Amino acid sequence: MACTFTPCAIDGLYEITPRIFGDTRGYFFESYSERDFANAGVSLRFVQDNQSRSIKGVLRGLHFQKQYPQGKLVQVLEGEVFDVAVDLRPHSRTLGQWQGIRLNGEKHNQFYIPPGFAHGFLVLSETAVFSYKCTDFYHPEDEGGIIWNDPEIRIIWPDLGMDYILSDKDQKLPGFSRGIA
Repeated sequence: MACTFTPCAIDGLYEITPRIFGDTRGYFFESYSERDFANAGVSLRFVQDNQSRSIKGVLRGLHFQKQYPQGKLVQVLEGEVFDVAVDLRPHSRTLGQWQGIRLNGEKHNQFYIPPGFAHGFLVLSETAVFSYKCTDFYHPEDEGGIIWNDPEIRIIWPDLGMDYILSDKDQKLPGFSRGIA
């Protein structure tokens, strides 16, 4: 296996750590292997790749799609982020609970988030290049979201000693109870 799948506290979430081959020239690793995912019991098909670049303090999310939920395989190519998934699966025993993982471009770790979760991240480094694979296409008319500081969910975001930078849209997202209704 080219990577290690570590189950998180919330069922279905995995931190994935690749096996990195390095020498004086640099490094090599497999960033995705369908075979490794199948061996870990995760069967999926990715249909879209996305990438963003953000500065320190940018908080994106918490986003999800309602009728076309996306599974995501997220990673940081450069820099570091605190990545968060919130369980929105209606019959899950962990509905409303969150999991956070630090992802960075030197460790090359990844976070697999299955369909049925809200997702967001906070940039910890001066800049970060963030990349993710999705199991469904983006449908703008199907967007949903939850405010980043919802008092029901109580995500513990890292303190950067500065105000977070959010889009106007993300600042106006509803709370958990209204956001998933």
